[in-house]
Formats: sequence, structure tokens, C-alpha cells
Amino acid sequence: MATFRTSVLSRYNPEPWPGRAGKRVPSMKTAGPETFPKVFWTANTTELFERAAYYSMASFIVIYLGQLGLGTYWPAIFNTLLWYLVYFLPVLSGTIADQIGFRRALLIAFVLLTGGYFLMGYPVWMGGASLAPTIERGVSAGVNVVVPAILGIVLIAVGGSFVKPAILGTAQKTAGARATLAFAIFYVVVNLGSLFGRAVAFYVRTRPGANLSMIFGVAMTMAVLAFVVVLALYRDVETTAGGRPAEKPHRSVGEIAAGMVRVLGNLRFVLFLTVSCGFFFLYNQVYVALPLYLKTVVESSPAMDIYTMANPLVIVCFQLLVTRTFGKMKPIRSMIVGTVIIGLAMAINLVPIVVGGDLRAPIWRWLPVGSLMVVTCIALGAFAELFTSARMYEYVGALAPKGQEGLFLGYANLPLAFGSLLGGPVGAFIFNEVMAKGATRRPDGLLDLVPSHNALGWAIFMGVGLVSALSMWLFNRWLEQQKA
Repeated sequence: MATFRTSVLSRYNPEPWPGRAGKRVPSMKTAGPETFPKVFWTANTTELFERAAYYSMASFIVIYLGQLGLGTYWPAIFNTLLWYLVYFLPVLSGTIADQIGFRRALLIAFVLLTGGYFLMGYPVWMGGASLAPTIERGVSAGVNVVVPAILGIVLIAVGGSFVKPAILGTAQKTAGARATLAFAIFYVVVNLGSLFGRAVAFYVRTRPGANLSMIFGVAMTMAVLAFVVVLALYRDVETTAGGRPAEKPHRSVGEIAAGMVRVLGNLRFVLFLTVSCGFFFLYNQVYVALPLYLKTVVESSPAMDIYTMANPLVIVCFQLLVTRTFGKMKPIRSMIVGTVIIGLAMAINLVPIVVGGDLRAPIWRWLPVGSLMVVTCIALGAFAELFTSARMYEYVGALAPKGQEGLFLGYANLPLAFGSLLGGPVGAFIFNEVMAKGATRRPDGLLDLVPSHNALGWAIFMGVGLVSALSMWLFNRWLEQQKA
């Protein structure tokens, strides 16, 4: 998901989206120079490589771990752990980055990321494991797979959680009065990195003699390149106007915990957290249920890296149009619209089932009907993201008690964290126990699903979106009555 790359943006309280409604808090007291300084572009180059690393492998984690013998549940749980930590840890790692300096934080981050990507590929490269052609429901993997996978996931999540505070902090400190332009550039770079990483991964893994583990080699290479850029070119911008080292903020773990207690003790925020989790639960299925569905039902070697390019392409092409056209819509209405859209996006997969078509029949020379529906679902989900993710920060700021806006915005990603926490295990359950109930195995290893069960699974996903949208509307009505 492209917009989550602004996951710690709220910590610095800039305006991440061009044309975003609401007031912007200036990044600095004085306007910046006519051109952005070198460190700004260095930070964005670093972000491009980091995003390329992450997205070269993100779409395949569930498939890869499934082919290593972890079944159809544990890969989803491991993927959930990764996404949850990526969203949650910046609350702590952002504070650490402030205290040790952005350059040091970035160097540490890319060492951790390189090690994490290596450990993910280790079972195939050096651990004696092999990739099965199909994903079986039972678990057959040994310690040589499970331990490196868990350690790899944790290192990637921890390393990634340091990158965003440093990169976004650099952009904020160098933007001056042009925070809107700075973060628009950052947002474009995020999506370009996403496209670049997926494209390189597709090229590498489809070479003769290559296998799916090669995507982690691509990720390692991108992380090393990012490390070299930081080491050679990045210099900390945390200095005062007189060139003296800026005073570092110091927040203890206890202070962080106390802040979280204050946030989670606020009934309005907790209710918002509850009703907004549905959107991010569904978005998480792009990396859980959809890969499982394609790999086990539609085609034996789905091009998930190419298919998921629909997300950044839609955002790059339509972000400005959506912002200009719907930017004046109230944040809660925009979020409700986005949640309805993502629910209906899941329903797109019902079309070939309802009309009785063959999911594996090619539309063109290589693209099956089922895969086309999934690509359409991902593209519509990107539209939903444009309506929802951007406005969430604005709405959380409005929910916060007066004088505590910064504190609450620092925890604005909890809906993403908890939506992802549910997305893995529940998404895998819906696929395994609902959609694949009574399925039969074909000679080519793919599953023939019972149409009614398959349709029920997609209908459940759609229902989650619609119920979440309704809950959000009811929550806002309740909130308006409380204000009255």
C-alpha cells in the first residue's frame, strides 16, 4: 500500500498530501531556499531504494513461505507480524532516530534490512530447503526454514521502522515553507520506488534457472545501495541556524507508554480505531488472501509483482485528480466513500463466479480471467486508498483533545497496525475454511473451488467493507450528537 509509506508523517505533523484540506503546520519558522538542499534529494534517493527493496518481495511473502512448507496459515501470520510491526514500531523507533541522529539511524536500518532480506532467502540459498511447486495446507517445514523466516521478518520490520522517521524528518527540516511540495515529491518517489522494485524483481526471478528466492537477492541489493548512498552522501540536517548541533529530544520508554495510555484511554479515538480497522483489514488482503487465491486456484505461477503494480500506477496517475475533485469533501465522508469502494472492489472477484465463467480461461495470451479480476480489485483498492488514507490523519487530528493533536497524530497509524494484525489470520481463515471448503485438487496442482463457497468468501470480504463504512457513519453521527 503506497500511502502507508507516510506512516510516521504524523509524528512530524507536516502536510503530506498536496491539496489536503485543513491547516498545515509549517516545518520551519522561515522559508527555505529557492531550491531544496542536496540532503533532501539524497534522502529521497535513499527512500526510492528502500521502497524498491521492500516491494520487490512484499507481494510474494505468503506464496514463498507457503512453497517452503509453512502451509496456508503460518505464511499469513508471518506476513501479519511484518506489517503490524512496520506500522506500530515507528512510535518507538522515531524517538530513537531523533536522539541518535538520522544518519546513524539510517545506517543501522539498512544493516538490519540487509540482514533480514538475507535471512528470508537463506533457507533456499544455504539452508537446504527447496520450493515446492504447490502450496499444501499442512506444515512440513523444519527449523532451517522457520527460524530464519521469523528472524528475517523481525529484522525487516525493525529496520524499516527506522527509515521513515529519518527520511520524513529530513524532508520536514529542509522543506521550509514548501512542505506541500516536499512531501508531494516524497510521495512520488515512494511510488516510483515501488514500481522499480517490482519490475526488477520480475526480471530477475523470471530469468532461466532462477527461482522465487531471487527476489530477496534483489531486496538485499537495493538495501545495500541505500546504505552506500547514506554512507557517502547523507549528512545530518539537525543543526541550528548558527551551525551548532540541535538539541535532541529525549523521551523515555515510560513517557511513550504514558502517551499511549492517554490515547487509548480516549473513548472517541478507541471507537474510531475500531470502525476504521475494516478498511485496512481489507487492504491487507492484497498481500494475504489474493496471493493465496491466485497461487492455489487460478495459476501456478502468478506474477504478483506485476499485478500489484496496479496500486502505485493508479495512485501516481489519479492522486492529483482525486485530490482536486474531492479535496473539499469532509474527511469522514471521504473515508466512508473509500471504505465502500474497497468493499465493492472485493466483490469484483464474484463476477466470473456469478456468470459461470472459467477462472483460468485466458483473456489475452497469458492473463487468466481470475487474475484480471484480482488486478481490477487491486486498482479499485488504490482508488479507495486515495479517499481514505490521506484523510485519516486529518480526522485523527480533529478527534484529538485541544493541545494534544501532536500526541494523537503520533498514534494515527494504529488503525493500520490493528487492521493488519487481523488481516493475516482472519484472511487466511476465510480463504481456507470458507472459499476452499470442499475443494478438489486438479492434476496440475490447482484447486477447483465449490462456486457457492468461493462466492461466499468474497461476499464476506465485501460485507466487511460495507459494515465498516456503516459503522463509520454511525460513529460520526454519535460524535456529532456528543458535540451538540
